[in-house]
Amino acid sequence: MFGLGFQELLLILVILFLLFGVRKLPEIGKGLGETMREIRKIRDEKKGGKEKEKGDQKGDLISDIKKGVEEIPGLKEAREIKKAANKVKSITNITKLFK
Repeated sequence: MFGLGFQELLLILVILFLLFGVRKLPEIGKGLGETMREIRKIRDEKKGGKEKEKGDQKGDLISDIKKGVEEIPGLKEAREIKKAANKVKSITNITKLFK
């Protein structure tokens, strides 16, 4: 699976557990599963209607995927955590410059 071993997957799961907690992980998994089903459904629908131009299909598919990804539970929280981590990282880099 993506060239990841058991230890790497275990580490990723532990990090996710620490970030989101026990109660959020099932919701995130359910949302991710629903999103994957929607993406497959959209892809299959697009393959069935090949009479459209290829450029239009790709644009529609990408916008549908982006809309589906935005509906994943916990995604906004993850983005906020990433922004906060980047701010902390930039602050620590600035403080290192003054030492």
